[in-house]
Amino acid sequence: MKFLLITLIAHGPDPVTGELKSTTERFREVVDNAVLAEELGFDGYGVGERHERPFISSSPPVVLSHIAARTSTIRLFTAVTTLSLLDPVRAYEDYATLDHLSGGRLELMIGKGNGAAQARLLHVTAEDQWDRNREGYELFRRLWREDKVTWSGRFRPSLDEAETWPRPLQRPIRVWHGSATSKESVDLAAKYGDPLFSANVTNPIDPYAELIDYYRERWAHYGHDPADALVGAGSAGYYAAKRSQDAVETYRPIFDARIRLFRSVGVEPVFPTLEDAIERSSILVGSPQQIIDKIHRYHDRFGHEVMHLHADGDGLTPAQHRETLELFQSDIAPVLRKEIPSRPFPEPVTQAPPEPVVPLAEAARPGTVRLTEG
Repeated sequence: MKFLLITLIAHGPDPVTGELKSTTERFREVVDNAVLAEELGFDGYGVGERHERPFISSSPPVVLSHIAARTSTIRLFTAVTTLSLLDPVRAYEDYATLDHLSGGRLELMIGKGNGAAQARLLHVTAEDQWDRNREGYELFRRLWREDKVTWSGRFRPSLDEAETWPRPLQRPIRVWHGSATSKESVDLAAKYGDPLFSANVTNPIDPYAELIDYYRERWAHYGHDPADALVGAGSAGYYAAKRSQDAVETYRPIFDARIRLFRSVGVEPVFPTLEDAIERSSILVGSPQQIIDKIHRYHDRFGHEVMHLHADGDGLTPAQHRETLELFQSDIAPVLRKEIPSRPFPEPVTQAPPEPVVPLAEAARPGTVRLTEG
């Protein structure tokens, strides 16, 4: 099994102390956590994309580029790139650039995103968001694969023999489809033979398992080899300690603060107590063996090879956060890596493929910028 740390870069008061870091401090914390993830041996680090409060993750290519400069081996994920809100040409340009800057360590996870405020901000409606996501992805994948693209659609101007630069380092890049509730995104992943990443955060296991089953059904429907299907899954929180009682005692004030926050904005939590969440949700709180057993129960339903933990402390002190991640890597990850086989991630790219050759006459045509010496 492979393990990622993922952050949506929420920016709010600490749930236990009430302290609010500055925006600058919060970004530095995100980058430092990525460096820590690589140091401890996690396989990937993901940055989400949201365009509304309380998140400050509106520019994941910028954040991931800084992380790329501070790391050297860890895979860099988007979680998720909200193609329903973006121009796919602009998104391609950003991520092709990041692909080079990271040495081919980029993995994209795409989805429609959620949140009414960000949809209003970017003029997307509930009626068209799925169509935008599908159309945006179909253009996006062609831009990654083709040097010149002719295309037309509903939501952006058409393209005629359009060239996009830079050409990418990974050809093609692997794209995961993030899904929380939607058969539309699941079907899109299956159609193109792409991996699926289940959110697996808010609800009990059953609805997520049903979507993953549907993915495998559609995968076979589109003629793909069932053995090639690849699934990842999230988790709703993590804290491990040698003794389960210590884990529960430490995590309880964090969980209770989260419940109060939900209720303060009129959201009734699905799991009202920590005990209920430990029993019925994907939250991982307890001893190492308890967490290993729980991940196995989820794997029995999902068949997933990749999972994520929260990259942020979520109310833990920095020392507690580091200590529990170290415990995960020393006592939990080695067991799961051995007992749940997973396919390797792509290796970093060490040499770029040759760029398309532009004939001299074409390069000199009117409207083409020419660089000369002198």
